[in-house]
Amino acid sequence: MPQASRTSNPLVRLVDEVVRLQGRLKGVFAGSNEAAGLPPMELTVLTAVVEAASPPTVPQIGRSLGRPRQVIQRAAHALIAAQLIETAPNPHHKRAPLLAATRRGRAVKRKADDCAIRAANAFLGGIDAARCSRLARELRALRGEIEAYLRTQPA
Repeated sequence: MPQASRTSNPLVRLVDEVVRLQGRLKGVFAGSNEAAGLPPMELTVLTAVVEAASPPTVPQIGRSLGRPRQVIQRAAHALIAAQLIETAPNPHHKRAPLLAATRRGRAVKRKADDCAIRAANAFLGGIDAARCSRLARELRALRGEIEAYLRTQPA
């Protein structure tokens, strides 16, 4: 049986649960990385590029994921070398090109998604899908509040 949290701070308890949940979810969706033939960080960056509303930059992806720019840059270089993403000039910044998925990159992402959907559907057989949707909305809202707070803090 899991041990009760030693802190009464609800945000600290939430962070602990999210970190533990992330580890479990990696196990559920491990096949997606294998299906894509990519290391986890490269698949994460490819996903960020494919799912972005507009072509992102490496620093934007890093901020969104809470990862150092250098980590994202290494993954982006590997994806460019594999011809899964490409760069385009950024009219707003000379040194931060825009990233866009190639046709091949979108196909790899679809293959990973298909595998993830199969895993999710198998898992959803035992849990409430509406609850998952509600929790996703709540976590997205919380993430937005945290991002807004961080923008007010000195660098």
